[in-house]
Amino acid sequence: MWIWARLLAGATILVALVWRQGAGPFVDGVRLTSPEALLTALVVTAGTTLCAAWRWSQVARRLGVAVPVRTALAAYYRSQFLNATLPGGVLGDVHRGVSHGRETGAMGRGLRSVAWDRAIGQAVQAVLALGAVVLLVPAVRTPVVLVAVVGVAALGLAAATLPRRVRLVLVEDLGQLSAVATRVVLASGLAAAGHVVVFVVAARTAGVTAPLAELAPLALVVLLVSAVPVGIAGWGPREGAAAWVFGAVGLGAAQGLTVAVVYGVMALAATLPGVVVPVRRGDGVRAPRLEEAAHG
Repeated sequence: MWIWARLLAGATILVALVWRQGAGPFVDGVRLTSPEALLTALVVTAGTTLCAAWRWSQVARRLGVAVPVRTALAAYYRSQFLNATLPGGVLGDVHRGVSHGRETGAMGRGLRSVAWDRAIGQAVQAVLALGAVVLLVPAVRTPVVLVAVVGVAALGLAAATLPRRVRLVLVEDLGQLSAVATRVVLASGLAAAGHVVVFVVAARTAGVTAPLAELAPLALVVLLVSAVPVGIAGWGPREGAAAWVFGAVGLGAAQGLTVAVVYGVMALAATLPGVVVPVRRGDGVRAPRLEEAAHG
């Protein structure tokens, strides 16, 4: 039911956008996407994927389910392709976690390594988006801050309702990850910057001439919303958020929708290496003892 609810929510957003803006922005987005933009997305996404893979490798090692960066990079490309082509937008990460858990013989820690990897990346991106909006984009400041407060409250409530055993595991994980906090935050920041670059290129490709200081905060907000696991292969929340924030700052909702479509096409093309990059199972993947992980 939850899977169908997520698909229905994404479809509802897309239908509402077509009803309000027409099919023109969608058609324009596909038409305007250029080979140069696609090549840029491929190159920049290679860098962001390497940052994310290195982050996951750091997290997995601390949790005792080490994965080499080379293996992590291939698995990350595959998970991104699955996220971009399958409903929900997170099935690639689920597959990555399950596969790693099976390969290491530690399913729980394998899944948690992926969950922490994604959570850290989204947390860093959320902080960057909130800071950029508060400082640079007054027009959308109040709604974004309100959503942030509600989100933090919801997370706190969810954490409080977790069984004690689960809370203890999470606290133990945080203790292990504290040793690599600086590195994973830096990797997350670099990855977020790369995604912003791709979004800005998409905006320029769509004909947006707004200054970078205005576009970058909008990009962070749209990209943060696009990570919400609701939609059809990543489509839905991203387009709705782009239409809203672009309309709020006076750039036009239709223009924002076109930019989101261009970005969606670019992002999909950038994941195509996930089709051909092999994942070498067992290539240095191992499950060391927790004591070894704590000192390694």
